[in-house]
Amino acid sequence: MNNEIEKIKKITDKIDGWTTLKERKLLYNLAKNCAGKGVIVEIGSCKGRSTVCLGTGLRKGKIYSIDPFVKDYNLEPDSDLYFHKVIKDRTLFGSNLEEFKKNIREAEFDDVVVIPIVDLSETVAQGFNEPVELIFIDGGHDYDYVKQDFELWFPKVIDGGIMAFHDTNRWPGPKKVVEEFIYKSKNFRNVGFVDSITFAEKVKQNSVKDRLRNRYILLLKNIYTSTAKLNLPSPIRRIGKKLLTLIK
Repeated sequence: MNNEIEKIKKITDKIDGWTTLKERKLLYNLAKNCAGKGVIVEIGSCKGRSTVCLGTGLRKGKIYSIDPFVKDYNLEPDSDLYFHKVIKDRTLFGSNLEEFKKNIREAEFDDVVVIPIVDLSETVAQGFNEPVELIFIDGGHDYDYVKQDFELWFPKVIDGGIMAFHDTNRWPGPKKVVEEFIYKSKNFRNVGFVDSITFAEKVKQNSVKDRLRNRYILLLKNIYTSTAKLNLPSPIRRIGKKLLTLIK
């Protein structure tokens, strides 16, 4: 484990959030691979766990963290509609924006500027004009909200840029969106997944080989998701994950 990964683990283990360590490493690497051709956008920042990973990987540039920053809400599979109704009156819950800012300060980024935007992603998208090199979508999890985030932000991502989605395994909304608009699309190649994050490179037109590979990775993902639900012994699960890594 290199020093930056150790730093990520040390800081983010103290921050509430739902990303696994493997997912945090992935976000770090995706940001590290950015070439400065656009900004990073994060939809759904909560207290900054994923933001720290992105900021540590990014050498220089800007990260826009879009979130209503509502304090201590709990999302259930069918609660997104309620959530989007109540966030407009933040006095009901309070704000975790200051905690987010504190966590970002403690990460001590050098040449990375983190810009929190306290709003809904659909509102921000309307006036957002900067090119996006990497976007991590982890906002409302109902199908309509994930689809809306995809449709609004896809045009802003540069060719060669990366779109990544969280919770694409057990949450029906993100799972369906990535299957329809990423794995089965002609506009993405080099699709991959790490735990529950699906990510892919945007292109004008992928090749037949790209599409076949994307479908193959989708098959592997579905197998991975199905076996994860089984109560298999830990040694067997570990062997399965190693095999999956090799054949990807």
